[in-house]
Amino acid sequence: MKRKSTAQSQAQTLNGMTQSQGQLTSNFSFTDYQTENFFDEMFDGQTEVRSGYAPFQQRVEQLTREDIIGRQHAAERSLMSMGITFNVYSEGEGTERIMPIDIIPRVIESAEWDRLEAGLIQRIKALNMFLDDVYNEQRILNDDVVPRDLIESSKSFLPPCLGVKPPKGIWCHITGTDLIRGEDGQYMVLEDNLRCPSGVSYMLENRELSKQTFPEVLTQTGVRPVSDYPMRLLQMLEFIADRPNPTVVVLTPGIYNSAYFEHSYLAQQMGVELVEARDLVVSGGYVKMRTTKGFQIVDVIYRRIDDTFLDPQAFNPDSMIGVPGIFEVYKKGRVALANAPGTGVADDKVIYAYVPRIIQYYLGEEPIIPNVKTYICREEEDCKYVLENIEQLVVKEANEAGGYGMLIGPKATPEDHELFRQKIQENPRNYIAQPTISLSRVPCLVGDHAEGRHVDLRPYILYGDGVNVIPGGLTRVALRKDSLVVNSSQGGGGKDTWVLY
Repeated sequence: MKRKSTAQSQAQTLNGMTQSQGQLTSNFSFTDYQTENFFDEMFDGQTEVRSGYAPFQQRVEQLTREDIIGRQHAAERSLMSMGITFNVYSEGEGTERIMPIDIIPRVIESAEWDRLEAGLIQRIKALNMFLDDVYNEQRILNDDVVPRDLIESSKSFLPPCLGVKPPKGIWCHITGTDLIRGEDGQYMVLEDNLRCPSGVSYMLENRELSKQTFPEVLTQTGVRPVSDYPMRLLQMLEFIADRPNPTVVVLTPGIYNSAYFEHSYLAQQMGVELVEARDLVVSGGYVKMRTTKGFQIVDVIYRRIDDTFLDPQAFNPDSMIGVPGIFEVYKKGRVALANAPGTGVADDKVIYAYVPRIIQYYLGEEPIIPNVKTYICREEEDCKYVLENIEQLVVKEANEAGGYGMLIGPKATPEDHELFRQKIQENPRNYIAQPTISLSRVPCLVGDHAEGRHVDLRPYILYGDGVNVIPGGLTRVALRKDSLVVNSSQGGGGKDTWVLY
């Protein structure tokens, strides 16, 4: 084989570098972007940009590819320098990572958001009424709208909460409701998160990064703010207290919790104390916090600890991160807990299937935002369908989250299909199944160009003096090509969500 001369090699290398540099110095463009027949949040069809995205597209296509890549890298460096991380326990050692971000935002226009807001308010009101009823009069169970055995067999149903009336009658103070869009563009509720919903710190920091990355576009587009969330959260927490100028704290399991950054971030932003169980004690019928000046009565606790770990005397006796006796103080109305213990029963994925009936029962209304079609494996006909069609379905465990305990039928192996068939047959109560939905997509920066990636949306809802939906939320994105799993623990990332005026 004839060898190339040194001069030829150098010339080809320089030519390659010139071509590469030429590509990077050319303007960034969506011209080659492919929607691939998915519902796309930015493009209507293959080439028509949706009106809410027009200012963003116009500005970005004035930038070079090198510039847009530089802005993406700058955003990633900012995340690392701010310490915005989470832990991945599935990898053995609790690996700490930054939450990946893609700088191309997800844009939601005003009329579209107004409908989502109305639907979320409707859903939260009905779920709050459901929780209050389940733990008190139980009308919905007596009327057999929701089967009694379904509630009583739920891992998240807490009998010690029977007869409890939380302050101001509010159970679900902070909710993160996961929404998706299918091929037809219709929004649907994928699941409810009422125990300790996480991710709001990423929503806030993604907005700060957008301000750094595209400051002029944010102003020109007219994007509703989300930065007042900590203030609204504090106002809600103070509202549920019984006295003026209440002492509010954030209760964390500690530094090894996957969302510890968020716990400390929110406490700092609200200007309240971040405490662990060892900082609190029940004394004289009140919850008190140890301080350098002695004990101080605590009025409101924003708890980021799961229900059953909150009080070893009332729930799990093995809990090392709870406060002994705190539940008795709560039942006597001497401390407010957000969210209220017991809310997890509404997170049960089997209960989720009954939410349309719950809305109809309490409000006499049809759901504004529908559920995803759901097969309940405890029901014989549904179970038979799931077992026969498991290759086409998504199967979920009733009480798992974060992408765990889930089978995506079309992407699973025959061995996985058989394993889940066995699990369902052994414990049908613990499983639901849903059609595999092609989630909507948003352009993401992949190298020096844009490719579509699947997304969902987690808006945050505060329930205090009324129900308040924060105008935005965390858009979670499946950064792996063709993946439908958006959870950060499973390789997903985040985008800023721009809700327009």
